[in-house]
Amino acid sequence: MEKSPYSQKEEEVLKFWAVNSVFEKSISERPEDKPYVFYDGPPFATGLPHYGHILASTVKDVYPRFYTMKGKRVERRWGWDCHGLPIENIAEKELGIKTKKQIEEFGVEEFNEFCRSKVMSYAEDWKTVINRLGRWADMEHPYKTMDLDYMESVWWVFKQLWDNGLIYEGYRSMHICPRCETTLSQSEVAEGYKDVKDLSVIAKFELKDEPETFLLAWTTTPWTLLGNVALAVGKDITYVKITFSEGEDSGRSFIISEDTWGRELFKGKKIDKARIKIEKIKGQDLVGKKYVPLLDFQYKNWQSDTERLGGNFNDLIGDGWKVVSADFVTTDDGTGIVHIAPAFGEADLELLCKLKNKDDIHLPFIQHIGMDGIIKPGYGEFSGLSVKPIDDVQSTDVAIIKYLAEKDLLFNKAQYEHSYPHCWRCDTPLINYATSSWFVAVEKIKDEAIDLARSIHWSPTHVKEGRFGMWLSGARDWSISRQRYWASVIPIWKCEKCDEIKVFGSVSELEEISGEEIHDLHKHVVDKIEFNCVSCNGKMKRIPDVLDTWFDSGSMPYAQNHYPFENKQKFEDNFPAEFIGEGIDQTRAWFYYLHILSTAIMQKTAYKNVVVNGIVLAEDGKKMSKRLNNYPDPMSIFDQYGADALRFYLMNSVVMQADNLFFNEKDLREIYNKVINTTSNILSFYKIYENDFSSDDFDLANLSVLDQYVLSRTESVKAAVTKHLEGYDSVRATREIRSLIDDISLWWLRRSRERFRDQSTEAKNAFAVLRYVIKNLALMLAPITPYISEELYQAIKNEDEPISVHLMSWPEVNKEYISPSIEKDMLNARSIVEMGHSVRSRCAIKVRQPISSIWWNAKFENSAEEITKIILAELNIEKFGNKKEFKTTESNTEGGLEIAIDVELDARLRGLGDLRELIRAIQDKRKKMGLKPKDKIALHIETEGLDQFIKANIEKISDDTNLSAVEPLVDRQDSTTVELGLGKAYFKLGD
Repeated sequence: MEKSPYSQKEEEVLKFWAVNSVFEKSISERPEDKPYVFYDGPPFATGLPHYGHILASTVKDVYPRFYTMKGKRVERRWGWDCHGLPIENIAEKELGIKTKKQIEEFGVEEFNEFCRSKVMSYAEDWKTVINRLGRWADMEHPYKTMDLDYMESVWWVFKQLWDNGLIYEGYRSMHICPRCETTLSQSEVAEGYKDVKDLSVIAKFELKDEPETFLLAWTTTPWTLLGNVALAVGKDITYVKITFSEGEDSGRSFIISEDTWGRELFKGKKIDKARIKIEKIKGQDLVGKKYVPLLDFQYKNWQSDTERLGGNFNDLIGDGWKVVSADFVTTDDGTGIVHIAPAFGEADLELLCKLKNKDDIHLPFIQHIGMDGIIKPGYGEFSGLSVKPIDDVQSTDVAIIKYLAEKDLLFNKAQYEHSYPHCWRCDTPLINYATSSWFVAVEKIKDEAIDLARSIHWSPTHVKEGRFGMWLSGARDWSISRQRYWASVIPIWKCEKCDEIKVFGSVSELEEISGEEIHDLHKHVVDKIEFNCVSCNGKMKRIPDVLDTWFDSGSMPYAQNHYPFENKQKFEDNFPAEFIGEGIDQTRAWFYYLHILSTAIMQKTAYKNVVVNGIVLAEDGKKMSKRLNNYPDPMSIFDQYGADALRFYLMNSVVMQADNLFFNEKDLREIYNKVINTTSNILSFYKIYENDFSSDDFDLANLSVLDQYVLSRTESVKAAVTKHLEGYDSVRATREIRSLIDDISLWWLRRSRERFRDQSTEAKNAFAVLRYVIKNLALMLAPITPYISEELYQAIKNEDEPISVHLMSWPEVNKEYISPSIEKDMLNARSIVEMGHSVRSRCAIKVRQPISSIWWNAKFENSAEEITKIILAELNIEKFGNKKEFKTTESNTEGGLEIAIDVELDARLRGLGDLRELIRAIQDKRKKMGLKPKDKIALHIETEGLDQFIKANIEKISDDTNLSAVEPLVDRQDSTTVELGLGKAYFKLGD
């Protein structure tokens, strides 16, 4: 696509900034003792930047530019995310690897080095897009989370947590990704929920001592039935035993909760209530009853699994397959009887531990799958199946349901739609899985974290108590260990003999104890480092797990500065950050982890102000997708509309109120036309007269009411924009600026054109006001639309001023110029004009057609006569009259404002309308010829039926169109024809 003229102008500004080192000067020229610190959540360079990145980058450019102009020194170091599953998944794809076992076979060192080679794949493309967006950031000296300095600070953070008693190893039921074979944190799980259809089943569990009596339990995860060890009931819930006297279930009894009897549980079964017997049973009376294991190989396998677990589970004995009570059992859905599989459910595992510790009931622990989601040997025809194969997630559930049906253990089945978590990176369905993990004890510091969070300012404000506050109040201990490869590692070494633990917080500590020189802290390097235990002389090896990548991200404030090994004083003097900004999803991720780690090790908030944006979606509301080709390429948008239009569009949209934005090129085009192009037109008007007037000074006491108004509006808007940007509210700030641009262009400039055709005092004053307004508009626009603000500034800057608008100070509000009463008067005047135009439109009377009289009920406090003239001129009405004398009256009322117009048109008025039409046609021709208002030219004209009309108005025509002479038209060829009410006119312009 060919670049638009405005896009080309922006690229010229980019060159101007680069040649003159404006970005660098914007930092160096601000005092070091006035810092403004903001943290930039780093992106991955493994793909091209999309609109989400562009949105976040615009936010991260607006406020640093603003505070630079407020006199702050804003250093803006870029960073790159380098670790974790996003990189590993790319490596796996390119290497053809599908399982963790294949990574081990390939070699961890080779795999990690391949990951390292992929980290910066699109770095240069990022530089191009970010630079073209107009964002200022030091991308030539970035920090990278895979650098030794960064990783060492991550170790320091971990050691602080350890020393504060906030790190522990635990065994819990957590979500794992069977493809990635690793645990996930609470926030990672929250990112990947999708609405899916699963198979639900009601299985029949036969009571051991009551043949043909079945407990009915419901589950939406049939594959977990292989791990069933108990059934839970509510001891205070009422159950019913339904016995059939005839039909296919004759002689059989089924036990369910009373509340669920009568639902669609027995759908498809013909039930004659006269042929069934119903007995009520208290849940407490069911507790302790034994039942036959659903699958005959369950009992055979649980003991070996128990022995494998070790620790607290070694002493489990065969106390399973019985009914137990549990507080979490309800009758809201299902049957009121819950199938218990402790290896695959958090509540189930907690129940197992509670029964063991409090009631001395030792349930079996059957974990029939590995971390890969594959069913282990010993489970008959199901062994080797994946419980959630990504290509057919229901296939194993279907096989189990068929098995139950064949064994007459299936009571019912159905499709069940629910929200289910998927891996946030590879999209594999997650499974609940009991396993060991290292945790940060978040719940120990939760109250302090909540208390500290009260001081943080959020934009929009509802996020503070809403999405972030609710997530924080529900915070749980953080699983930080991952069973992966390319990441920062957990710096724990453990003795093979006595389990002694050594935690490292720096490279030098490890070098000293190992005697090795260390240049890399990745798994494939440090896992080779072993040393003797000081307690028993056994061999100490690093535990195999790596850290959750969010631990990297949460450590960013310290690690980007290599704190505390370098920049110690500088960091401590500038912590916490003044500002951070990211998308709404980061309330549960980066914002959260920054706050938790800062609470734990600094006892402070990590940041003072947060800007939270929503998500940019395609126009159809779908996620933007290259495959669907449902959004325009960002670089093509820059080429067509320029970066300023996109920046203003985003900062002015609902996405800055944490709502979703459906990206609409039509709306973007409107911003370009109404904001960027209109601002350019204001500048174009200025340039027409810039050589005719030179002074910056105006006489405030002798300004016209129109000029007083635009001055007052400029200062009022300036005050509002300052307030809104200080409150991190770009929507209100841009709304104010857009309103001012409209006021300047559609009101002040429209009513000022004729004033600049002479060198009168009023014209000189008005032009000085225009210079002042443009300069202040440039300064207000600078943080949001940096390109056009530079163009405005370069047009009006004085020689003694800074070379760039972005080296200027934010403008102070001149309260002397503000007049609320003038603004109110002019608002009323504009309302009268709008209502008058509405009457014209209703009566089909063109604006160029003069009207005799108008009346309104508004009272003006300032320069009523002057304001009246403005209204009459804008509406092309001759006088303010008495509506009682009007011949044909049309009225309009809005709120308390009322107007009336005499719309009777006599011959005189129609003639004046023709005059306006002719003058307009001549002016249009002048414009097409490229003539400036001061350029004189001759008019050659011939009329049909208009000779007297032309003679009578020749002076008016000459004055309005700046004619040097009026001559008869000799030849109509190539002339312009004007159709008028009284006849026709043919004219040419020339010598």
